[in-house]
Amino acid sequence: MAKGISQRFWGKLVHVFVLATFTILLAFPFYWMLITSFKQNLDLYTMENNPFLFNAKPTLDHLNFLFTETRFVRWLGNTAFVGVVVVAITLLLAVPAAYSLARLSGRWGERLGIGIFLTYLVPPTLLFIPLSRVVAYLGLQDSLWALILVYPTFTVPFSIWLLMGFFKSIPKELEDAAMVDGLTRFGAFVKLVIPISVSGILTVVIFTFTLVTQEFVYALTFISSESNQMIGTGIPIFLVRGDVYYWGALMAACLIASLPIAFMYNLFLDRFIAGFTVGAVK
Repeated sequence: MAKGISQRFWGKLVHVFVLATFTILLAFPFYWMLITSFKQNLDLYTMENNPFLFNAKPTLDHLNFLFTETRFVRWLGNTAFVGVVVVAITLLLAVPAAYSLARLSGRWGERLGIGIFLTYLVPPTLLFIPLSRVVAYLGLQDSLWALILVYPTFTVPFSIWLLMGFFKSIPKELEDAAMVDGLTRFGAFVKLVIPISVSGILTVVIFTFTLVTQEFVYALTFISSESNQMIGTGIPIFLVRGDVYYWGALMAACLIASLPIAFMYNLFLDRFIAGFTVGAVK
C-alpha cells in the first residue's frame, strides 16, 4: 500500500516537473519579447544589467516608434488580408480535390495524391524565378495579388494530401446510408463529410495562415514598397537599418504578430493534433 502511494507520488512529481519545464521553455520567448519591448535603450545595452529584469523604469518609446515611424498596422492588415484570401482559395480547391481523389479515383487517387504532394516538396528558392516571370507577365509586381496568386501553389498540394487521409478515414457506409436516405453525393459531402472532417479542415486553415505569416522569399521578391509589405518582411527590412537594430521595436512587433497565432494554436490544439494524426490509431 505504502509502495503504491509512493509510486503515485513520484509519478505525479515527475509529471509536474516535466510540465513545468516545458511551460517555462515555451513561455520564455514571449517573456523575453515582452520585457524587451518595454526596456529603455540604456537598460538594453548596458552589459552589467540583468537582461531578465527591468533595471530602469519601463518605457513606451519602442511601441511609439513602431506605430508612428513604420507602417506596422498596414503590414498586419496586409498579412491578414492575404492570409484570409489564401485560406479561402486553398479550402475551395483542396477540399473537393482531396475528396475526389480519396473517393472517386480508386487506387490511382492515392498515386496522384502522392504526386501532388511531391510538388509541395520543391524548394521555393527554385520556383521564385519562374514565378516572378508569371507575376511580371500578369502585371502584378509590388501587389498583394501576386502573393495571393503564388501562395496557393504550395498550400493546395499539401492540403490535398492531408485531407485525403482524413476523408479516407471516414467509412463509405456513412455516405451510402445518407444517399439511401435521399441525399445526393454532393449533399452527403456537404452535410455529412465536411462536419466530420472539421479537425482536418481546421488543420489546413492553421497551416495555411501560419505559412502566409512566416513566408519570406516570395514576399521579399514580389513586394518592394513599404506600404505593401507583409509582416514577415516589413519587420526585418525596416527595423534593421544597416548595423542598427531597433531591438525594442523588433521585439514588440514580433510579440504582437505572434500572439494571435499562438492563441489560435492553443484554441484548436486538440483538433490540430487530430488533423495530423488521423489514421495513426484505429
